[in-house]
Amino acid sequence: MPRYRLLIEYDGRGFVGWQRQADGPSVQAELERAIHAFSGEPVQTVASGRTDAGVHASGQVVHFDLDRWAPPERIVGALNAHLRPLPIAVLEARCARDDFHARFHALRRRYRYTILNRRAPPALLAGRVWHVPVALDAERMHAAAQPLVGRHDFTSFRAVACQSTSPVKTMQHLHVRRVGELVLVEAAARSFLHHQVRNIVGTLKLVGEGRRPVSFPAEALAARDRSAAGPTAPPGGLCLVGVDYPS
Repeated sequence: MPRYRLLIEYDGRGFVGWQRQADGPSVQAELERAIHAFSGEPVQTVASGRTDAGVHASGQVVHFDLDRWAPPERIVGALNAHLRPLPIAVLEARCARDDFHARFHALRRRYRYTILNRRAPPALLAGRVWHVPVALDAERMHAAAQPLVGRHDFTSFRAVACQSTSPVKTMQHLHVRRVGELVLVEAAARSFLHHQVRNIVGTLKLVGEGRRPVSFPAEALAARDRSAAGPTAPPGGLCLVGVDYPS
């Protein structure tokens, strides 16, 4: 039974998230529908991680099995044809080892949160950024973020509905930089808690506006209390940009 690995991108608007749910359309259900239409086989896909409603991906990795082998280039063309006009695209397909697992073998998930920092609202980037009209100090935000790098109890940045068995995670990378009118928050870890990145961004925004001191995120982290941190940033600015695996 051949196993395939896909690299996909999608616009999370209009979906309840990656995972199949009963209360609305999901990216997973639409991708499985396209695979079934192409192959005639019922399949179950496994993704590197679940993205929430409204969250985007440019580097989501998925694996699935077929009973019969098909050329990867044919899979790409067929799936994209069956996915039209949905905002989901298969960028690449490749044969994978029989034991490859998109979720369990991932070494690192990389997310980028994009803030549009200008007075005028977004037109071309609507739905893909968080519009913040008040001036932000990206260097101050970056300095405030560094105490969160490393292995910590991230209870203060965890959603109430988070199902993870432990609030302890290792943040491998957390960087804030300005590129013109955009403020980019880039985070990498093996795994994240529910809303962890969005809660961190909401906290850093308060620092960037000057409403909280640079020490605010570290103090919130130490409190181990969700109410000690900032608000949850909206989902549209968040994008899963890549997943790293052993070579």
